Amino acid sequence: MRRFPILFLASVLAGCAGRFLFTDTFRGHLADGWTILREQRDAWRATPDGLEVRVLPGNMWGGSNDAKNVFVRPVPDPAGGPVDIRVHIENSPTEQYEQVDLVWYYADSHQVKIGQELVDGKLSIVMGREENDRTRTIAIIPLDSSVVELRHVVTGNQITGYYRTPAMRDWKAAGTCDLPVRDGGAKLSLQVYQGTTRVERWAKIRDLSIEQRRSPR
Repeated sequence: MRRFPILFLASVLAGCAGRFLFTDTFRGHLADGWTILREQRDAWRATPDGLEVRVLPGNMWGGSNDAKNVFVRPVPDPAGGPVDIRVHIENSPTEQYEQVDLVWYYADSHQVKIGQELVDGKLSIVMGREENDRTRTIAIIPLDSSVVELRHVVTGNQITGYYRTPAMRDWKAAGTCDLPVRDGGAKLSLQVYQGTTRVERWAKIRDLSIEQRRSPR
């Protein structure tokens, strides 16, 4: 496990009702505050175009919990107001269940994901919830683009996953569920797994943002 210094590159924007904002373009380096679980250092790189992660074998869905290079960082407590997380990803999967996910993460066995995934030969948006390694698929939606923006909005104890391709003007909701809350607080995670060693393929991730809106008093 590699731990980067916990230094939020965050600011409270004056005149914006207490809005909290963190961004990471991943271009050339990672912002401070990331932890990488089960790091395989030769299988990720920060490039001028963003973060590239090699799609390796491994899994985070159910009890295996052995995926490499799971990126994790703190997020604001949604008790302080709705939390909105967005990221841009690109991958052209060839393996069953190969995926790139944006995850609201408590631990390997407690999380909610939305991601781009290959399911039975079809490129799809998949949203799923996991608690104590018990999994529930919330949505599988056909997808016609290898490039997609992923989004989680957490309000109270509810999380809604969204997606948007370059051809879409507006975000489309994939589904909503309750959070698998666990002691220790929530985090954001970026996860890339269920690949193969037969070919070397790299998923691309860029333009992550975390925003919190102040709850009305």
